[in-house]
Amino acid sequence: MEPSESVSLIRPQERMVADPTPGVTREQAVAVEGLWSGLAITQARTSSGWHHHGEHETSIYVVDGALLLEFGPGGERAVEAGPGDFVHVPKHVVHRESNPADQESHLVVTRSGHGPVTVNVDGPPPGGS
Repeated sequence: MEPSESVSLIRPQERMVADPTPGVTREQAVAVEGLWSGLAITQARTSSGWHHHGEHETSIYVVDGALLLEFGPGGERAVEAGPGDFVHVPKHVVHRESNPADQESHLVVTRSGHGPVTVNVDGPPPGGS
């Protein structure tokens, strides 16, 4: 194999919309066995639907804008992140991403695992008493 055959360059116009969840647009850049990477774009003052990423560990890097990630029983827990922050979402954690800012947010998302990359659900598990 020629060395140039082992490296891929994916330009912005070559990313494809994939892995849909209402409220967030995911542009897939890399999808190979065990690895998914791309850009997630959320409009200002918008929330995604509830979902999880099955057997995938997820790393999120906030390029610009803001991220409010809700999770936990009843969706009662949350982390807020801004440009330069990383967020780790363990496999099977039901969550939703919100963009509380007045401008579009851009997140670089990388997932490691196997099986379906996104599983959309009706909501988080119920809260305890």
